[in-house]
Amino acid sequence: MAENGRGDEKGVDVDVVVVKKAKKGGFRTMPFILANDFCDRLATVGFSSNLITYLTLQLHLPLVDASNTLTNFHGTANLTPLVGGLIADSFAGRFWTITFGSVIYQLGMVFLTLSAALPSLRPPPCAKHAADCQRASSSQIAVLYVSLLFTSIGAGGTRPCIMAFGADQLELDAHGRRPKWSFFNLYFFGVELAKLTAVTAVVYIQENVGWGWGLGVPTIAMFAAVIAFVSGYSMYVRMPPGGSPLVRLAQVAAAAFKKRKAVMPEPSRLYEDKVLDAGISTTGRLLHTNQLKFFDKAAIVTDGDVQPSGEPNLWRLSTVHRVEELKSILRMLPIWAAGILLVTSASHNSSFAIQQARTMDRDITSHFKIPPASMLIFTNLAMLLTLAFYDRVLVRMLRRLTGHPNGITHLQRAGVGMTIAMIANAVAAAVERRRKSVAFASGMLDAPKGSSLPISVFWLVPQYAIHGVADAFMDVGRMEFLYDQAPESMRSTAAALYWLTMSIGSYLGTLLVTIIHAKTERSGQWLQDNLNRAKLDNYYWLVFGLQGLNLIYYFVCVRYYTFKPLETVKPEEEVELYRRNGNGDDAKKGGSFK
Repeated sequence: MAENGRGDEKGVDVDVVVVKKAKKGGFRTMPFILANDFCDRLATVGFSSNLITYLTLQLHLPLVDASNTLTNFHGTANLTPLVGGLIADSFAGRFWTITFGSVIYQLGMVFLTLSAALPSLRPPPCAKHAADCQRASSSQIAVLYVSLLFTSIGAGGTRPCIMAFGADQLELDAHGRRPKWSFFNLYFFGVELAKLTAVTAVVYIQENVGWGWGLGVPTIAMFAAVIAFVSGYSMYVRMPPGGSPLVRLAQVAAAAFKKRKAVMPEPSRLYEDKVLDAGISTTGRLLHTNQLKFFDKAAIVTDGDVQPSGEPNLWRLSTVHRVEELKSILRMLPIWAAGILLVTSASHNSSFAIQQARTMDRDITSHFKIPPASMLIFTNLAMLLTLAFYDRVLVRMLRRLTGHPNGITHLQRAGVGMTIAMIANAVAAAVERRRKSVAFASGMLDAPKGSSLPISVFWLVPQYAIHGVADAFMDVGRMEFLYDQAPESMRSTAAALYWLTMSIGSYLGTLLVTIIHAKTERSGQWLQDNLNRAKLDNYYWLVFGLQGLNLIYYFVCVRYYTFKPLETVKPEEEVELYRRNGNGDDAKKGGSFK
């Protein structure tokens, strides 16, 4: 096969790649990587879970302004990973994107801690029995906004890359003794452990010791994590960026459109160039598939496609590998979209379910009541236990039954999680019906706010716990799918899609509630301030039905999904590519054909 003698787009030293495969990566890098993400989540959840309290009680913001600030922060923090993923895949690489993102995040946490610790950066405490409190000044609020902006930008650098970077360390061990997917179980276990620590220890410090220490502890932890992550530099596998993935996708689409009237040749005659694709296919090239055939026209060689220098005009001619990159992304999107409703269906855990808990008996002892928001602990605990059980026990049992190295595929795992999530909402509807029946029997349908019904708050534990079990299957399965099926050079961007799902799902939850509130106004509000007279159970059953339709949609998408075929590149072939890159005179010009 004749091949182009040019170096690849990024000048990748393929010989070095081979050395990395043999010498670097592995589970010894996990403490450095996961510690960074653990402290990121500890800091994020530690202040965001109680941020509404800080804004209203410390900065004395009105509830509406505080709520809008919180919403804008979460929206921005879930959108910036998409930008960070593109930067990592385009030119910065995952290591440096994580490093700079962590530093920016650290600056945001420092500013936030200073705003809580220094009296000059917050308004004075309210006078005793005072009707009005002095609101934070514009300069004090500006410090808060800058702090939140820095943490949002920093999260955009760390969140889409940590998962892909960690999996990169084990990707090269995929033919060895331990499957790389163990990383995703370990990753989400660390995330849930950080959340659990944040909503217990960190929130306790904030409420009982002070906000200075409450924000200072995760800030110090984040600083230590940044140092630890950078100190592991020499041990990491650092995949080189393959150039802007968006530009490559646009080039394929443009070339296919220009040749839309061209006659398709046999697939074996489509354009290929191993040297050109070397920097974006270090673990193997994507092979031709028979789906989305329109884009195959981008790889048809016509007059004027190849320049006199022998280099192809990439806006007129693409390789099969690059065409398949675009196909892979397009094939992933329908299954990715199914995850949006999963986020929507669980969004009520931090809103309606907490309001339910507030109306129930929350006494643990005669002197202590469990805070309504602390019910989320049961979701975290259930997910932690499920992840440990799945990785240590269930995989081994399923492996004997299916013969699959991971027990079941990542798409099957996500489907199991989606089914369990439906059960959680059915249980939620049944518990809400039980709660209202107690209110009716007790004559407390119009009880004043703050009154507790004679029903234990622990009736809510099953729905929280089942959601945690579902998340252990869904979240890991979806991330496995995104990482495995995304083109090698776009894995950070694909991981960012996970966070985009969180953002869109949250906004969709708001839209769903708004529509239901408007449509049920005449027939009896489903969602009203007095939950005892509301029809929240109907809302849960509606979400249950939507999940059922979503599950059918998901099964159809999985049924017709085509997994990307990959041509594994052997080390000796990589060395040959390196030799050709270094000695262009020995190779012929003009690319190659199968």
